[in-house]
Amino acid sequence: IRCWSNIPFITVPLSRAHGKSFAHRSELKHAKRIVVKLGSAVVTRGDECGLALGRLASIVEQVSMLQNQGREMMIVTSGAVAFGKQRLRHEILLSQSVRQALHSGQSQLKDMAIPVLEARACAAAGQSGLMALYEAMFTQYSICAAQILVTNLDFHDEQKRRNLNGTLHELLRMNIVPIINTNDAVVPPPEPNSDLQGVNVISVKDNDSLAARLAVEMKTDLLIVLSDVEGLFDSPPGSDDAKLIDIFYPGDQQSVTFGTKSRVGMGGMEAKVKAALWALQGGTSVVIANGTHPKISGHVITDIVEGKKVGTFFSEVKPAGPTVEQQAEMARAGGRTLAALQPEQRAEVIYRLADLLTDQREEILLANKKDLEEAENKGRLALPLLKRLSLSTSKLNSLAIGLRQIAASSQDSVGRVIRRTRIAKDLDLEQVTVPIGVLLVIFESRPDCLPQVSALAIASGNGLLLKGGKEAAHSNQILHHLTQEALSIHGVRDAVQLVNTREEVEDLCRLDKLIDLIIPRGSSQLVRNIQKAAKGIPVMGHSEGICHVYVDTDASVEKVTRIIRDSKCEYPAACNALETLLIHRDLLRTPLFDQIIDMLRVEQVKIHAGPKFASYLTFSPSEVKSLRTEYGDLECCIEVVDSVQEAVEHIHKYGSSHTDVIITENEKTAEFFLQHVDSACVFWNASTRFSDGYRFGLGAEVGISTSRIHARGPVGIEGLLTTKWLLRGDNHVVSDFSEHGSMKYLHESLPLPQRNAN
Repeated sequence: IRCWSNIPFITVPLSRAHGKSFAHRSELKHAKRIVVKLGSAVVTRGDECGLALGRLASIVEQVSMLQNQGREMMIVTSGAVAFGKQRLRHEILLSQSVRQALHSGQSQLKDMAIPVLEARACAAAGQSGLMALYEAMFTQYSICAAQILVTNLDFHDEQKRRNLNGTLHELLRMNIVPIINTNDAVVPPPEPNSDLQGVNVISVKDNDSLAARLAVEMKTDLLIVLSDVEGLFDSPPGSDDAKLIDIFYPGDQQSVTFGTKSRVGMGGMEAKVKAALWALQGGTSVVIANGTHPKISGHVITDIVEGKKVGTFFSEVKPAGPTVEQQAEMARAGGRTLAALQPEQRAEVIYRLADLLTDQREEILLANKKDLEEAENKGRLALPLLKRLSLSTSKLNSLAIGLRQIAASSQDSVGRVIRRTRIAKDLDLEQVTVPIGVLLVIFESRPDCLPQVSALAIASGNGLLLKGGKEAAHSNQILHHLTQEALSIHGVRDAVQLVNTREEVEDLCRLDKLIDLIIPRGSSQLVRNIQKAAKGIPVMGHSEGICHVYVDTDASVEKVTRIIRDSKCEYPAACNALETLLIHRDLLRTPLFDQIIDMLRVEQVKIHAGPKFASYLTFSPSEVKSLRTEYGDLECCIEVVDSVQEAVEHIHKYGSSHTDVIITENEKTAEFFLQHVDSACVFWNASTRFSDGYRFGLGAEVGISTSRIHARGPVGIEGLLTTKWLLRGDNHVVSDFSEHGSMKYLHESLPLPQRNAN
């Protein structure tokens, strides 16, 4: 028998075989029976006199939502003492004689001392009101609640334990939410607690232990313990080095330093951890999280059940590799070492990786074949995604060529001086390029993205976290292995990390203290989801690639069909493929227009008519549902405009600021288009498909950015750099430059050092 919090715990719970808890957060969505434990700090207001009604209403809403999904919810709650204290204080004030109040004067009434209230009396007065409040709240969701009060002694009597077990099972069978609390009105008095300004509160440890005991007795799948801290930290929260522990394993207690208890109750995190570990041993998964934070309390319970990274998850299964947080820290340390290497050494790493791509071609293609076979067998990937997933000898050769371009152009990237200023005599200022820090690149289906992005990160001295899609797992694994092999020649193997854990993308986007920039590579939906989920981390990229080609009245017949065919048909799934074709009105019913339509039909491109184009036709193609559509397939929209000005206006209204093209022989019209279209890439008489880092001579790209801050368009090495300022002085102080000081500002521009000609 183990005794914690004065409650005897039997190692093998009554009528329960030793179960298995969930190994990973992602499995929590399968939890059927759930206990939610509400600590005193969650249920009570900040002044500890009364209940936090808004917070409680939110918790009831979440519990009701899960109950209505078919789950079996139970609540272990505190709060009776605080609610009773509020009621008794009110009664004491009202019981004062009106005559006495008038005789003593209003000022004395205001200063009247409230006697110290005994905790058990507060509990007796508060229990009924607390339950009535729960009943009223649950009624709003057509859910019935039932109250069960227990004491420590109830767990000594086996018959009482059987009765309790039977009662709870019957309530759950009838779809009723049991609300369990210790019967604080009859328990032995606790030690005095000064935190409540004279009011003693029953130890929080009682309810922690009670929740754990009930969770195991009832064969519960999940126990959620809500308190006023984010979870379990490796040192007391608030200390400088405190880090939230994402997953806690039995045996890790030695690595944790426990601090003081919460603002209410006599328990603390140590009691919660002991109770959680006992429940885990009994086969119940446990999460300890914050139920008081205003930004997350409204969805903390549902987030936990959905498997999101909230609080501390207790697991008996320790992963073989490092956590994603550890990987991010390794990437940062490795990135800093990488940035400190000589440019020639970073280039050597990239050249080595390029060689490995061709030398290990057979192994790479074999791994890729496994991915393709699994994807085809599951039938989950559309044809465009299957094409992106596929690697070939020619693709690997092109990759190797691109990597060698990156290596050649990276000689003068990190540490390049871009501005020099003489502030004053012997006080010189330099602005130099430096890496951004740790990049998180999330990509779908495209394993060729991994070596490209890795090479750019290496060239720019950045640490890198890579999160690839499950569909390319075998390809990504071998390509990452080769990348680390290349990095090993200069001892910076850890600078590039591949996330293999079950981390959800949304959870990765919350690591704002570990990641400096997120770069999504994939569908517009993926990019939008990441932009929405990223909290405090900049996202570089574009959510849509709605690219336009405008055919002007002065367009060359020979150029039009070639450019349109290449823009739409060469690779329709690409983000730089043509999606909307704008035709000048004067070209309608001309041989050139007929040639365009015939070519699209031969290429089996499905045509959607814009509103104006449809109005000119007796029998038109299907009218477009939206002019802001990225088809990503052999489909496009055709719309009519009256002038180049209207084409520009259409692009600004319906485009995505990605890539837009004009086809014309009129230089004046072309220059107007080039200067007025506000997109990342604007071309004259060239295919939209040229919007690419490799074709721009950047070697490769981490993506195409439509952002107006920092990098824009295809992002190569330059886009992965930021700057810092270096000031070199000799005993300079600002006071010397005051009105009566001895020094004057010069602010002279100095010549930049010569760049490497190669």
